[in-house]
Amino acid sequence: MAEAAQEKSQEITVECSETSPVVRSVRVEVDGKRVSQAFDQAYDGLRRGARIKGFRPGKVPRSVLERMYGASMPNEVERTLVSETLANAIERAEVTPISEPDIDAEPPVSGEIFRYTAHVEVKPEIELPEDLAAVRGQRPKVEVPSATVDAELERIREHHVKLVEEPEGTEAVTDHVLTLDFEGRIDGEIFQGGTAQGVDIRLGTGTMVPGFEDQLIGVQAGQSRQLTVTFPDDYGSPDISGKEAVFDCQVSAVRRRELPELDDELAKDAGDFETLEALRSKIEVDHRSEQERASERSLHESLVESLIGLTDFEVPPGVVERQLQGQMRQMHEQFQGRVPEEVIRQQMQRMQEEGRPVAERRVREGFLIEKIVSDQGLSAGEAEVEARLEEMAEAQGMEAGMLRSMAEQQGWLPAIEQELLEQKAYGWLAEQATIEDVEPEPEEDSQAPA
Repeated sequence: MAEAAQEKSQEITVECSETSPVVRSVRVEVDGKRVSQAFDQAYDGLRRGARIKGFRPGKVPRSVLERMYGASMPNEVERTLVSETLANAIERAEVTPISEPDIDAEPPVSGEIFRYTAHVEVKPEIELPEDLAAVRGQRPKVEVPSATVDAELERIREHHVKLVEEPEGTEAVTDHVLTLDFEGRIDGEIFQGGTAQGVDIRLGTGTMVPGFEDQLIGVQAGQSRQLTVTFPDDYGSPDISGKEAVFDCQVSAVRRRELPELDDELAKDAGDFETLEALRSKIEVDHRSEQERASERSLHESLVESLIGLTDFEVPPGVVERQLQGQMRQMHEQFQGRVPEEVIRQQMQRMQEEGRPVAERRVREGFLIEKIVSDQGLSAGEAEVEARLEEMAEAQGMEAGMLRSMAEQQGWLPAIEQELLEQKAYGWLAEQATIEDVEPEPEEDSQAPA
């Protein structure tokens, strides 16, 4: 354990050593005179606020206070002394913390030297590979096949679908949209969530409990029908999972779906487009831009993954823990209200047990990108931040000035600058590395925790 620093003053002695490449132990000794002063100040403050029978306010003898509060006083004095000396000790040890230090302390005794050790996490020393051509990245090709544009046009048609009421006496078939009221009972009792009015159900989509839609085939507007279904064993609510329910349904309308023609009129309805070809072109441009961004993200991920494999350095465990806790908070916020709380808790427990490698990987990425920014002297000027704000404003349909005001009020500007620096670092790394163009993989869209 190599001694890194040792300094003395009238009141404190500071000694620093390297516990690991990313942890420094700063040992501090506080002079007994200052410890006595801290106890005196603590008792003086206690005396001013103490209300003890038989003594006037502010006149309680210290011996009485020591007898009543002496057991807890060392903890308070310890907090005071650490708070008053830690910053100075760390500065004198020439250590730059990246997280809140952990403190190990002996109980202070009035008139005696008080000793404590601050375990301080610091940034790792990183040496990038000399030959960055050894870093390999994969850039997915950007392609927008006509089938993708066609599928988007179909979604637009679906969005503009018209529902036309069928003639009286028409029997419902698959793809008809029924408007109905229903009331469900389990063991003769109405259950929560089993009643609704004026609901539109498209037959054949499987949006209802299995068997519900099938039993409505052939029904006519104005008719009622009783359905019997069994909820799946894994249904979301344990109160009704696996149970049989009877629904009394009243159908008020049977309508057919009419999709609009794929023509210029649809383009005008979909937005500010004069022709269908103009709409197709906009769809293609949007998809291409989205794929280009996804391709760049994928390239950056592969570059950093390769660089991590070529760069060996220790990461501060406290930083990894904070990253893991941040991931857990983000997941909870993302799915709260959309997924049962019990499922979220199970997934958070699973992430606590299994998510540390992901957290460590992200911490390593952050340190590597920071190293590139520092070594290459990268910066993001005010004009670049303004350009990014304008780009964000256009994407959100806002005025740039309004978005800038929001960014200033809510403190976004440093994050925008950091984003620009990261993009520059990725770009520099890509210029040094060996890049391979690859076929894109289909993206998976997850809406709930697995």
